[in-house]
Order: sequence, then structure tokens, then C-alpha cells
Amino acid sequence: MTPAPPPLAPSASDVDAADAVRRDARQKVTGTARYAAEHTPPGCVHAVPVPAAVARGRVTAVHADEVLRRPGVLAVLSHENAPRLGEAEDGTLALLQDDRVPHRGWYVALVVADTPENARAAADGLRIEYAEEDHDPGPPAGHPGLRVPEEANGGQPGLRERGDFDAAFAASAVRVDATFTMTAQHNHPMEPHASTAWWDGGELTVYDSSQGSTTVRDVLAQLLKVPGDRVTVVSAYVGGGFGSKGTPRPQVVLAAMASRHLGRPVRVVLPRRELASVVGHRAPTVQRVRIGADADGVIGALAHEVVTQTSTVREFVEQAAVPARVMYTSPHSRTSHRVVALDVPSPSWMRAPGEASGMYALEAAMDELAVATGVDPVELRLRNEPATEPDSGRPFSSRNVAECLRQGARLFGWADRDPRPGVRRSGDRLTGTGVASSTYPYLLEPSTASAHAAPDGSHVVRLNATDIGTGARTVLARIAAEALGAAASSVRVELGSSALPTAPLAGGSSGTSSWGWAVHKACTALAGMLRAHAGPLPPEGLTARADTTEEAGRESPYARHAFGAQFAEVEVDAVTGEVRVRRLLGVFAAGRVLSPHTARSQFIGGMTMGLGMALTEGSTLDPAFGDFAERDLASYHVPVCADVPAVEARWLDEEDPHLNPMGSKGIGEIGIVGTAAAIANAVHHAVGVRLRDLPLTPDRLLPHLGG
Repeated sequence: MTPAPPPLAPSASDVDAADAVRRDARQKVTGTARYAAEHTPPGCVHAVPVPAAVARGRVTAVHADEVLRRPGVLAVLSHENAPRLGEAEDGTLALLQDDRVPHRGWYVALVVADTPENARAAADGLRIEYAEEDHDPGPPAGHPGLRVPEEANGGQPGLRERGDFDAAFAASAVRVDATFTMTAQHNHPMEPHASTAWWDGGELTVYDSSQGSTTVRDVLAQLLKVPGDRVTVVSAYVGGGFGSKGTPRPQVVLAAMASRHLGRPVRVVLPRRELASVVGHRAPTVQRVRIGADADGVIGALAHEVVTQTSTVREFVEQAAVPARVMYTSPHSRTSHRVVALDVPSPSWMRAPGEASGMYALEAAMDELAVATGVDPVELRLRNEPATEPDSGRPFSSRNVAECLRQGARLFGWADRDPRPGVRRSGDRLTGTGVASSTYPYLLEPSTASAHAAPDGSHVVRLNATDIGTGARTVLARIAAEALGAAASSVRVELGSSALPTAPLAGGSSGTSSWGWAVHKACTALAGMLRAHAGPLPPEGLTARADTTEEAGRESPYARHAFGAQFAEVEVDAVTGEVRVRRLLGVFAAGRVLSPHTARSQFIGGMTMGLGMALTEGSTLDPAFGDFAERDLASYHVPVCADVPAVEARWLDEEDPHLNPMGSKGIGEIGIVGTAAAIANAVHHAVGVRLRDLPLTPDRLLPHLGG
């Protein structure tokens, strides 16, 4: 008997208001939460990096003497005098070690002065001479250097084939062959990338804006050639990261180098205009999707082929074809990535890498298949639900995307939709609706944690998790209280320092699952100790420690993913070409939701980011200079609250016993995935023209509108 689908959970507004209280709320609104650039040790000075002004070449002269005569300037570091670093596994951190300029914006010097103003003025005035070389900025499509990498991001195979795609596609009754493009996209967290570092007796302390200070500590220890226990990295409060702070970035290495050189604390804060070149971005992609189906829309052949670019410094290939290995029935399949190394900034993780960009192309192509077959877009997806994960053949631990589609269609009023495109018009306003499915993998990393019970009845949980604004303190306290059988108010959570028990970074929507398992294990052990203890606790209390290396290392026989469905209604101005999203709805199946209010915040935040992908976020590479033209928030447009009047997130009350003791999946990124496609599909429904290039800015729409 097929089990009944999980019910829709109550909306966040129906949940007890006590759940809405975030553990760090008071600290943040009163300013007592201290960020990396707000720690000022005695004698702290300020450093400003100097980006290369050529697209490729060599530094031939650094005229440091000219700026060292300026008031307040203390030092100029370059490849000529900077401390020597150990081997860097990440080439973007091999800073000031040689005269090479691999791309425009690469840091070639660091100016240190007594005030930020003096440092900035001296950095702007530093004269550097170069021997320029010819550079290759692409584009990647059709480039002779294209190759299939052995692996894409996350260890995913660069190429996977099943069956005979070419023959099956050629024999299909209905065929879709569409190519989708996306320009580069950039992380722009509210808090800039910043570090404050100082040495004391051979020990290094760093306050860093990072998604994982354990990783920062380990990398700094290797680069600076010091034992790891002599490096402490604190990332207690972080104002967003979205992948750009997932690994150490240049500012932390430069701050530590300068502090060692000068023997005093040094702060480095990267200007927003330089982030596009040095902290990673989503690389532009060209994605060709081919789908062969029968007359009823059942897929027999599916190919998703991705062309992208990386830098000559560090290879990063976004795994955009991977979602096609998960989503739909496809007995004959080809999913591939091709990449070329260019003289451009290094791409990296950004907001659901792979799934966000790949699902845009796949779900837009599914909409085209729905039009070609005359099958309703929701029904088409239901007809192509696989019994097992197509690529691996493994059973799903849980897969409720069909119920997300059904519940979403009901809540959205999908049944009232006129399927004909371009018919809902009021004056100059065209209205359309669209849908897309979404998926994101369940990821789990080993973690450690400790749990302490004090004689006064209070509890302290300690681990080096990082709260990047998602509410980790709140959720971990809830997990601890549940395992202890205690009130959440009795639990205090300490996190954000590498001096605490080791924990993985906040990324890949894996934080709560990874940290939470360690917290649950430690608190379960502590609860057992408390039950076995007779009489009052000793003055020092009781402490339990946990390590989930064994549990996280077990290979699961199941394919484990979060799923969802997004619905969008848009309004297109036929005169200006402007697209307005009137409402967004997301319904998700992400295991047990531990904190409804913080979960809702993440879901709607993710959908807002997907809106940005669809309509506003785009960056163009200047081929003459080899860098990105949009380098600030005046030219790189991110969505704001006014860009979507109504956004609603709902989720199923899903139980999945094959995950972790909490039954939770990641929710930080599933909201992003699918949203851009839902909006693009809604735009097609509104205007009757299929546009395949993101973002859908007015200049792209206007040539297709009657006005």
C-alpha cells in the first residue's frame, strides 16, 4: 500500500509566538553583537589591498617609497617583502608571493597606515608598473580550450551517460531543444569581508567574517606554518555569506601577514567594489537542454549539457547538470559539463551552486515540453516522477515533490489558470503564472559538540558552528532542550570560535543537520548521565562530549534530497518591458522543520534570491579589461521587499527516518532553486514569447512586446 502523503504543516503565523524569539535578536538590535571589523585591539592599524590594474602580466616595480613618506603610512607589502607563505591548496590565497598577475583585480600590494583614511589614500596613490601580456577573457562557448573535467563541484562526475540518448531523442514523438544562458552573478552580503588579526607571543588571534572558523584556522596554520593550536579564529556574528565566505578569503591572509610583519594588530576590510574579483561568484553558463518524450509528455530521453568557465588560479566548475540526474524519469540520459580556464576572476560557491542555475534551465525546458505536448505543467511533472533516483538507482529516503506540486497548485489557485499564453491583459499590463519544481541534496558533515549541566539547572552547549544570520543559536538550543528533556530557556549555546569543539562550516544547507546531530548526541549522553547521577550535581557540573565522524561517514543506501515547488504570478508592462512579480508561493518537503519562524525566513529569503536571479542580477565581463563591469549595488541590482508584494512559504510535515535524529533536511537553499524558472515560465505565459537569457531585464523583453 502506498503511504499517504504528509499533510501540509501549519503556516508560520499559526505557530506559538514564542518560537519567533531568536537567541541573538537583542544583541543585534542593540549593537552588542560584534562583527569582525568591530573588534579594535589596542594599537590596531588599518590595511588596504591594492588590486592589479592589468588583465594579465607581471609586476615590474612597486614604488613603495613614494607613499611611505606620507603621514601615517607604516608599511607597503608586496611580493618583494611580504612574509613567505606555505603551500596554498587554494590558489586564490597565494597572495603577494610572486610578481604574477593572473587577472585584473588580483591583489598585488597591501598598504598599512594608522587610519583607514590614510591607508585608503596611500593605496590609491601607490604607483605600480606592469609588463602586460595578452589575456584571454573568453567567451567560453565555442572556445578551443573547452574540456570535460573529471569532477565538478562537490565531487560530482563531470559526465554521466545512461542508455543511448541520441537514438532515443531522435525517435521521440515530441522533442525540445533549447539553450539557456545566465550571466555571472555575485554574492553581496550586507557585512563586507573583514578581518582583524594580531600576534601575541607566537599565537595568532583573528576575528574574521567567515562561514566556518575551523576551516579558516586550519588554512591559516598551513599558510603561516604554525601549529593549529596556536591559531584562534572567531566568527561569532557574521552578516551573511551566501558562499562567498565559505572558505578563507584574501582579507584574512593579508591581515595575518601584515600583523606578523608589523608586530601589531591589523584590520583589513575589503571594499565592495573589489568583491567581484576576489571572493568568488557564480560563473556564467550556457546550458543546452534536450528532452524527448511521447505524445503524452512521458520523457524517454534527457540531456543537460553545460558550458562554463573558471580561472587559471583555481578550478571551480558549478555542477549545473547534476539536478537532471535526480529529477525526472529518463531511461536515456546525458549530463555533462565542459569548462575552460580563462584570465578572469575565480568563480566559487554561490547560493545553491549547481542546483540554482541548473534547475532554471531544466525547469524552463520542462515548461517548453508542457507547451509542446499540451499537457498542464503541473501534470507533466507528475507524469515523470521516477520510482528511484534516475542516475544512481537508489530509492529515495523520502520524495514528496508531487505533494508539493499538488498542495501548491491548490493554494495558488492553479486550476483556474487559462493555459493560453498572452491572453490575460488589462490595458498595457500582461499577466501570467508559472510553476517549477526544486531539489537540493541532503548534505552531512562530521561534527563535535559538548553539553554541560550546572548545579543551578542551566545547560551550556558548545561547538564551533557559525550563525550567518540563519538562526543557528535558536535551532541548536531547541535541539538540545528536546534531547535533554529540559526547557529551552535553560540552554545557552556558545559558538563561533575555533577554540570550541570542531564543527563544519555553514554551507550547503548542512549546518543544522551536521551540528544538530552532534548536539543531540552530546545532550542525549548528558541526559543519561543526569538520570544515573544520585543527589545534587558536583560544583563543576557534568559534561558530555560527542563526535559524529562515524555516523556521518556511513554511506546511505538512500538518495536523500529536499524537494519543493514554486509558483509565481507576474505582471509585464507592454510599454516599458518591466516585469513585476505579484506573488510567489513555495511549498517544500524538507524533513522536520525545527523552528517554523526561522525556517519561513530562510524559505522566503531564498525565493527572493531566486527572484533576483530571474529579473535583476547580472554581471558582464568587460573583454578589454578582463573584469566585471557591475561592481557595486548601484549597478548590480538585488531585489528588495517592494519587488514582491506577496511571498508565502509553506512546507509538508514530512517524516524521514533515514537522515539524522532530528529528521531534518537543509532548508537554506531549496527556496532559491526553482524560483527563477517559475518566474521565467510565468513571463512566457504572460507575453507568449519564450526568453531563455537571464536576467529578464526590460531591454530583453521590449523587442518582443507590441506596446
